[in-house]
Order: sequence, then structure tokens, then C-alpha cells
Amino acid sequence: MDLTFIVTTLGVIAVVLLIVLIWAVATYNGMVKLRNLVQEAWRQIDVELHRRHDLVPNLVETVRGYAGHEREVFEAVAQARAAAATRGAGPAQQAQSEQALSSALSRLFAVAEAYPELRASQSFADLQAELTNTEDRIAAGRRFYNANVRRLNTRIETFPPNVIARMFSFRRAEYFEANDPAVRAVPSVHFTAGETVSSTEGHPPLGGPAAGGPEPYHRP
Repeated sequence: MDLTFIVTTLGVIAVVLLIVLIWAVATYNGMVKLRNLVQEAWRQIDVELHRRHDLVPNLVETVRGYAGHEREVFEAVAQARAAAATRGAGPAQQAQSEQALSSALSRLFAVAEAYPELRASQSFADLQAELTNTEDRIAAGRRFYNANVRRLNTRIETFPPNVIARMFSFRRAEYFEANDPAVRAVPSVHFTAGETVSSTEGHPPLGGPAAGGPEPYHRP
């Protein structure tokens, strides 16, 4: 066999192996980057969820001052808040806990609707505004988180990157959203000066007394 042919063949094989190696490294690094983005996005959601949970007791106490006999509603909110604030849940489970809290808060706001003095209270208005802002941030964080989860999961499941994913044990990340269509339609209650508006329009899946609610939020 001609020596030149052998050298050429070995050279071609070496170039192919080098290309495959470069691709494998680039694919691995890309998956690590996506995984880190998912984890960072979840940490941001977790901060906002913690703030949401901290607001709930103050809301309950404010409403209790005007409607102390609504013990069943207050207990439901307290139980839902305790379940949502329990650490260690993944995004999917956390989303369900947050949805339960949103439903309980909807009942609390429905009680508040019957008390004009409460709706006119500055402390109640401030708490509601803070809750609304927090849930808006949760909704934005949920969209960013789920977008990165989608990118990571797509990367892991497509060929040939899935070969690298299996080799290095990359796993699918959980979405932070409610899957039940009925849950997505839970109405939210907004109080303005002297009137109440109930709406589901423009709100993300986790619903509640304001936009958002998560996704928030598995930890990847």
C-alpha cells in the first residue's frame, strides 16, 4: 500500500476526530450554559415567591380586622401559604402549591369586597399593590424560566446532542406552570377606588389576586 495514501487516510481520520471532539466539547458547554440559565432563572423566581409568601400574613391580618368571623377563609389561606412556603419542591409541584395559594387568596379578596371601609384602607391598598407588583415579577420570571427550560429540553432531546446528554447525565428540567385549563381560568380580583373588577384577561397560568403566581416557584 502506498505510504502517501496511508498518511492521507490517517490525516483525514485525525481531522474528522478533531471535528467530532470540537463539536462534543461545544455541545457539552452549551448544555452546561443552558442548565445554569435555568437554575439562575429559578433562583430569581424563588426570591419573588418568598416575598409573596411574606405578604400573605399581613393581608390576612388586615382583612381579619374587618371580617374576623371569616375563620374558614383565613385558615384556608394559612394552610395554602404554609404548603407553598415549604422548601424542597420542584417547579412543577411548586406551581401547584402556588396555584392553591392563589385560589385561597381569591377567596380572601372576595371577602374583602364586601367591606368598603377595608377597600378604602391605605394599608390594604399598599399590601395589594405590593402583591400585584410581586406577582407581575413572578409572571415575568416564569416566562423567562420556561423559555430556558424549553431550550434546554429541546437540546437534550434532539439528535445528535442527545448522545452527549446521555453521556454526561443531563436531565430534562421541569416547567413552572399550571397544566389544568380550569386552573388557568381562576379569576383575579382587583380593587380600585370604590369599585371591584374581576378578570382573567392577561394573566399567566398561576392566576390569583394579581398577575402571575408560579412559576415560578422546581430545584433543577
